[in-house]
Amino acid sequence: MIKVLINGCNGRMGQVLVKEIDNFENLLLIGGFDINDNGLNTFPVYSNINDIKEKPDVIVDFSIPVASLSMLKYAVNSKTAMVIATTGFSKEELEIIKEASKTIPIFKSSNMSFDINLMKKIVAEVALALKGNDIEIVETHHNKKIDAPSGTAISLADSINEALGNTMNYVYNRHDIHEKRNPNEIGFSSIRGGNIVGEHCVQFFGAHETFEIKHTSYSRDIFAEGALKACEFIFNKAPGLYNMDNMV
Repeated sequence: MIKVLINGCNGRMGQVLVKEIDNFENLLLIGGFDINDNGLNTFPVYSNINDIKEKPDVIVDFSIPVASLSMLKYAVNSKTAMVIATTGFSKEELEIIKEASKTIPIFKSSNMSFDINLMKKIVAEVALALKGNDIEIVETHHNKKIDAPSGTAISLADSINEALGNTMNYVYNRHDIHEKRNPNEIGFSSIRGGNIVGEHCVQFFGAHETFEIKHTSYSRDIFAEGALKACEFIFNKAPGLYNMDNMV
């Protein structure tokens, strides 16, 4: 059995992981970490890393960047594999994760959905076929999501940018830009409201037509399933930085 600890176990996604892990015969939930204990869990929940009693084989992380990096230090020191599904990291924080992957295996993805990772490949191919089109990414999430644009929106843009030779600039706010649109830019729009799980739409605007590709998530279960499959994948791997492309 692969022993799993959930970082952010009492959060929205953490609770979905708790529910879904019972569907994985070779995964065993040995504990969770969260600063808030809801009092409902049947497994140990720690609020101090030093109190963790049983060493996990894999830590799966759905939290916030500061909590994720704190747990990453524990993972490095204890030589524990880690699945990071948290988003909103700065460039400096991403470098810390990259450096840590020299010591431990880390699986990192801004979206654990198989379909989203298929979408990344598709939009890259479309961008090549529709060179010269204006590209916009619109993403919609629930009103409790902290980061904007979403990590998934940025990863979609990164796939497009890589396909186009890294020639594109990202524009997150046009409020203070008083000039016409640059053809070498990818624009982002973020909508927050209600309880929507997540929706991403990549739009390619030509002179006489528009082509768009959209993905809508109706349940958080798909992200939990993907993260738990990543736990199985990363177990006993050599140190390195892995992602959905490696697993798929």
